[in-house]
Order: sequence, then C-alpha cells, then structure tokens
Amino acid sequence: MDIKREKTKVLVASPEVMPFGGTGGLGEVAGSMPRSVNALPDSDIECRVIMPLYGSVKPEWREQMTFLGHKEIPVAWRSQYMGIFELEKDGVVYYFVDNEYYFKRNTLYGFYDDCERFSFFSRAVIESADITGFMPDIIHANDWQTALSVVFAKTVYANLGIKTVFTIHNVEYQGRYGTDVLGECIGIDESDYHYLMKDGDVNLMKGAILLTDLLTTVSPTYARELTYPVSAFGLDGVIRDNEYKMVGILNGIDTVSYDPMNDPFIGYTYSSANIRGKRWCKRALQKKLELPQTDAPMLTMISRLVAPKGVDIIAMIMDYLLDNYDMQFVMLGTGDEKYENYFRDLQYRYPEKVRSLIEFNTRTAHEIYAAGDMLLMPSRSEACGLAQMIGCRYGNTPIVRLTGGLADSIKEWDGESGNGFTFFEFNGGELEYAIRRALNLYDDKKKWNVLVKHILDEDFTWDRAAKEYHKLFSELA
Repeated sequence: MDIKREKTKVLVASPEVMPFGGTGGLGEVAGSMPRSVNALPDSDIECRVIMPLYGSVKPEWREQMTFLGHKEIPVAWRSQYMGIFELEKDGVVYYFVDNEYYFKRNTLYGFYDDCERFSFFSRAVIESADITGFMPDIIHANDWQTALSVVFAKTVYANLGIKTVFTIHNVEYQGRYGTDVLGECIGIDESDYHYLMKDGDVNLMKGAILLTDLLTTVSPTYARELTYPVSAFGLDGVIRDNEYKMVGILNGIDTVSYDPMNDPFIGYTYSSANIRGKRWCKRALQKKLELPQTDAPMLTMISRLVAPKGVDIIAMIMDYLLDNYDMQFVMLGTGDEKYENYFRDLQYRYPEKVRSLIEFNTRTAHEIYAAGDMLLMPSRSEACGLAQMIGCRYGNTPIVRLTGGLADSIKEWDGESGNGFTFFEFNGGELEYAIRRALNLYDDKKKWNVLVKHILDEDFTWDRAAKEYHKLFSELA
C-alpha cells in the first residue's frame, strides 16, 4: 500500500530574496536554496519563503501576486496592519509582508527604526500562518533582521512547538540597540529579556543564537572562525557555548543565471569544450570601456568597496603591478568614499590600463566575469563568498585569501588540480606573490588554457548544499 507522507513544512524567513529584492549574497542564497531543496528527488521537505514587500519590488512581480488577506498584529504595545501577498515561481511559494509605513522606502536597511521594522516582520513570519494556512514545522531565519522570529517562536509563541534554524551570514551586523527597544519595539516578557542582553545593549543575533534549535553558517571554515574573538565581533563566547548545535554549509550559486553558454548579458558564448568565445568577450569589454584591445591579462574585481574586502592591501601593490606588468585592471563596485576615490585616481593615473566603474550594474558584472582572466578577492573576512564561484563558472580565475568560504571553495592550482591562486597572511606582499604566480602562468597560454578549461567544469551548483539542508531539516523535524 502506497502511503503518502505529509511533507515537513519549512518557512524560510529572509529580509531579502532574489530576484525580488536584495543587496548581496543573503538575497542570492534565500532565492536559490529553497528552490533547490524543493527540487530534490523524493524530497519530504516543502520550503516556502517570506520577505517584506519593499517599495522597490518591481511591478512585473507585483502583477503576479495574489492578495491573501490582512490582519492586525502586535508590535510591542501597539498593533500594526499586516497584509500578505503570494506568488509562486519555479516550484516555490513566496509570501510578501505588506506594510507601507515600514517597507515603502528607497532602500532595504539603514533607518532609525530598523529594530521596530524587523520586529514587526519577525512577528509577521509567525502570524502570517493565520492567513496563508501554512503553519511551519520549522522556521529558518537568516541574519539579525529575522533573529526575533526565533526569539518569538521560543517565547511568545512557544505553545506552537515550532522548531527553528538560524543562519549567520555576516556576524559583523548583529542588530544592537539600546534597552529602550525591549518595551518599545520587541514586547517579550521581562523574564525573557536576558536572552537579548549583551554588554549592556540589546543584541538580536545573540538571542537567536541562544534560543535556536540549530545554528548554521555559510561555510565550514567560517563556522570555525566564528569561535575566535578576531572574527566574531564580540559574539565568540556565545557562539562557543552553542558550538554543539552549529554546522557550516557551503553555499552554491545559481548556475542558470550564471552560465557562459546561455548568458543574455554577454555577446559570445563559450564552455570548457570551446573557450574561444571568452577571448571575444574580452575584446567586447575592452571596446566598450575604451581600453586597448590586446591579449594582456585582465585582472578584475567585483566587490563592495569596504575594508573587509581587502581593498587596503590591493592599494598597497597595484601601482607596482601596473608599472611592471603588461596588464589591465577593471573593477566594479561602490562603497566607502575613500576607496571609491582611490580607484577613480588609479584610473586617472593609468588611463590605458585601468577602468574603475563606481557603480553596480548586473549586465556589466556579467560582462566582467566573462571577459576577465583573474578575479581578485583578497578578503580579510568572507563568510562564504559567491564571486569566486561565479568567477570559476566564467573561467575568470580567482585569486583569494584563505578565509571563510574562500578557503572551502578555492584551492591552489598545481597544474592538474585546484582552481585558483591563494594566500593566507593578510598583507600586500602575500597578495602580490599570488598575483605574480597567476601572471607568470598566463604567459604560457597552453598551460593557462588548461586551467581555464578545468575551472569551467567546477561544480558549484546548489545540489550538494541542498542535500545538506534537506538532511538538516529532516533530522530536526
């Protein structure tokens, strides 16, 4: 007799989800992981996703949404309107929490009332079940913005018996506020305040770490690093105390969106079987950026321009490299003003070799991945990183510092195995040596092409990670 088991219901709560809205890797993960888990053969897990309905969500997505209903939900001492919209895409049901007062703004984060906004959203993660009918067995919360959904599930809504998973994507941002938010924005019982208190402040991430059933992060190496003071921004003690329930799962990438054989943003296709198209992608970008159309190696960087990304040590060595090597350098990104100005000045001083694109543009990013020969990621810290995997997908050889997910995904090329060039000590000399190894290999085109073909075949799909998440959810349920 064939008995159909009811699937375990997992609600993935994230402050950003691609393609509906995002600022970085968290949005990519929240958009890819649930789809990949649901698509596993004979999966007994159903992941659905919930996010805020930001003002920036495009009309093309809004037109596909169905309004399910609304209700008033508590936010500490007040009640606020919560509307729920639904959209199904690629085998995943997405819920969007509507409240224009909180979410109809020009950016996702960075407002004076973020604690109140995401306290409301975290309540909505649980309260939405009254409208959707999808009462989760497990809530999978992501980063500080959804940390309170774990806290609420284990305190205010403890009677529902919901299990929780909390994933740290970036421990630097913890949701730290003054104690006034306990009564003004959060609204848990005073007996539970201690879960959130850290060094005299309220720390939302700390509360989720303490109370969640399972704690995950986005690479095995980053999981180990989070137990060290230098990496955990004050939460190392809390994380060490909860290390018994922590696991690191390396992210994958969306290999449909990032595919040099079917990428609508690049002019020429290529694969490991025939890499000639990559040379023409390089020529096309050189023409577009008005760089000399030569075979000189093109170093690239696609990054936020902030200190943890290693911009300082790039600045230490870039003049030496540009003065002594026939090469080009193309960077794309925005960030701290001092770094933006540095790269503008670098282009001014090397107009025939450097293009600094102080912006973020999806089409240009794809063009740079496809055109580049080497991709710089000398990060001081990197929880997982996706650019190094995307680089491999396009034959743009990563040059990385061995930290976090970079250490788990990129290994030194030895002529037969590996997929990039690596260094460990965070200084300009080590980075320069790694770049020079890459440049020297590039001079031997036959050997370089062996490397390019090899990394084009690297498997960074979500298949492996999806199986690990499926196992994790199944065991927890």
